Amino acid sequence: MSAELISILVLVVVFVIATTRSINMGALAFAAAFGVGELVADLDADGIFAGFPGDLFVVLVGVTYLFAIARANGTTDWLVHASIRLVGGRIALIPWVMFVITGALTAIGAVSPAAVAIVAPIALSFAARYGISPLLMGAMVVHGAQGGGFSPISIYGSIVNGIVERENLPGNELFLFLASLVANLIIAAVVFVLFGGLKLSRHRAEVSSSNGSTDGSTRDDGGKRTSLESEEDTRLTPPRIATLIALVALVVAVLGFDLDAGLTAVTLAVVLSAFWPDTSRKAVSEIAWPTVLLICGVITYVGVLEEMGTIKWAGEGVGDIGVPLLAAVLLCYVGAIVSAFASSVGIMGALIPLAVPFLVQGEIGAVGMIAALAVSATVVDVSPFSTNGALVLAAAPDVDRERFFRQLMIYGGVIVAVVPAVVWLVLVVPGFG
Repeated sequence: MSAELISILVLVVVFVIATTRSINMGALAFAAAFGVGELVADLDADGIFAGFPGDLFVVLVGVTYLFAIARANGTTDWLVHASIRLVGGRIALIPWVMFVITGALTAIGAVSPAAVAIVAPIALSFAARYGISPLLMGAMVVHGAQGGGFSPISIYGSIVNGIVERENLPGNELFLFLASLVANLIIAAVVFVLFGGLKLSRHRAEVSSSNGSTDGSTRDDGGKRTSLESEEDTRLTPPRIATLIALVALVVAVLGFDLDAGLTAVTLAVVLSAFWPDTSRKAVSEIAWPTVLLICGVITYVGVLEEMGTIKWAGEGVGDIGVPLLAAVLLCYVGAIVSAFASSVGIMGALIPLAVPFLVQGEIGAVGMIAALAVSATVVDVSPFSTNGALVLAAAPDVDRERFFRQLMIYGGVIVAVVPAVVWLVLVVPGFG
């Protein structure tokens, strides 16, 4: 049995044990990375840790730390109330507002995880406050980010278009952008319907009056009222003003100066803690440490797979099939499956060159194939093992995190199973021949 096949089978075993024995999958993945790296791939410790996602570790810690402080001093409650006022009390519109905001951020150049890191904690705090499915809200944020992710001036769009140009393939920047936007918009609409979005239209929050008072209720079409914000939620205190300034500073630092989102968030959290230690004392304990362990462990193991050539081995095996349409759909699935655990940009950078041999033959339309690969490799970022999915999982307050993890994993699995085939059928098959 080849080393590459052994490494894949070990990953399957990790999933089975973690599911049946309730052991943190990240801890198992670290052990598997050590065993496979040392015994099968002949890697030393440096080779094993080469795949450790240090940047993601800091992002998860920094963002959850900052927003734990924001929750403690009531800033997130104030933001939720402000969001309600923005849409005139229409709760059903909030998930779409989050979709548009993250899409706009990535479309103008924000890295997708940075946009999700900024929006997800606010969106999921709102979901917790109003009983909205966290899966619905998290999916809307991630799909919004990916919907805008391939604009001609975006990070993803610039990278893919650059690869296409380097490989001397025909490209269409607008088609690539619209393909991703339409795919994510359709998926978001389906998720909205399936996970209770339509029911939200029956509820309307009573927004506060000009003097800041509110009757403390929401109502549905039948006149039923439920609890809403208190006056305390609408009052701006010095800690809340400072936290809002910190959140704006985070956005400006990440989008305007291209600073690291995680390091910036940690720094801002430390500054807030220094001035208001009472409300910040418990924030460190609220960092999603089990989630950090889980995500970092799994991604470290995937890094071992990359170091030992398993990913390249799988891609080349697909590319050598010799049946263009079959190779095309399998490449889409390889991109989706691997990207659910690893860097979407890295996978696209590897798969597009692998598709070149049968693209240059002219039997498969290059524009459609590249769009299909791009969508397949990014739409799966709702997986809890991807950066965006991990941020959603870590940012959700007041949830059973293990249950939410399973929901994200199942949802991500459905996306992996369905979307590559659909985009292949819509974008690739019509251009064959």
